[in-house]
Amino acid sequence: MFTTFSSLAVLAAAANAPTPQIAYAPVLLEEPAAEAVSPAADEPLYPAIAPLDPAQATALGEDGANIPHVDVLEGGKLLLTNGVTTIEGSSGGGLARWATIGGRQMAGGIGLSAHVTGIELPDFGWRSYGVMAGFGDRLELSFARADFDTRDVGAALGIGQGYTFNVETFGAKVRLAGDLVYGDTWLPQIAVGIEHKRSRDGALVRAIGAKDSSGTDFTVSATKLFLARSLLVNATLRYTEANELGLLGFGSATHGYKLQFEGSLGYQLSRRAVIGAELRTKPDNLGLGDDNWMDVFAAYALTDNLTLTAAYVDLGSIATFSDQRGGFLSAQVAF
Repeated sequence: MFTTFSSLAVLAAAANAPTPQIAYAPVLLEEPAAEAVSPAADEPLYPAIAPLDPAQATALGEDGANIPHVDVLEGGKLLLTNGVTTIEGSSGGGLARWATIGGRQMAGGIGLSAHVTGIELPDFGWRSYGVMAGFGDRLELSFARADFDTRDVGAALGIGQGYTFNVETFGAKVRLAGDLVYGDTWLPQIAVGIEHKRSRDGALVRAIGAKDSSGTDFTVSATKLFLARSLLVNATLRYTEANELGLLGFGSATHGYKLQFEGSLGYQLSRRAVIGAELRTKPDNLGLGDDNWMDVFAAYALTDNLTLTAAYVDLGSIATFSDQRGGFLSAQVAF
């Protein structure tokens, strides 16, 4: 996700960084004319940004050594290009993980974000919250906790009225290649990551057939924002054995890890608003008829630091209770 800024300065990585970074000179963007409503169909939402001479992107110490500049919580990314927060706490869409790095920091900077999310379904309720840290445009670390309220279903299943399942997710993601916005059009931003999940209901999830109460997902994501078309495309492969994202444990006596797909399409209405849709496939290790998940979302950056995301979600059948469709609302604060 994505939008604009008044000026942008990116510093090249230090000489021992894994890969070089692209630096850009500050560019003052003209304010749009008051009567302008939207850019022409063939006009990109953002003007070109001139590269800065690499020699200007490094400060020299007294001994002549290169000293990288580090900005903490100063932001600078195009709005929404850090993504929003997924229900598992990483940056991306609401349901799908993207190759984006959380936080609004540029290369050489450190950023933080926090989120709260709620999902209302006919028979269940979801609440999650968490924090995320981004280091440059390279590394993301995240933590989230989800509470899944079974309401009347808990009594029907014999586990107690309003029983709440809990799962904690510890995530890490590393950008390997490409750039979400800049660089070659054909090369997306590519990132690999892990999500280690831990159910806090170990005895119960084992009783319903799960093999373990904890497990680790492995992901590889490719994401690209085509500015000239105001279009974002994402594809993620996830190797997982999680039952309902880990709420019902991991694997079973006869089923384990499977490769799953997460896809997203987003269209930028303005520099602050985007709409889109997502699909996420899930394994059915417990034989409960669990379905794939889908959503149609809209996100809006109220300020440079606060983003709201709303969605209509179709989660299909959950624990044999079908037609779980409802509303999704999430708020993210990022620096």
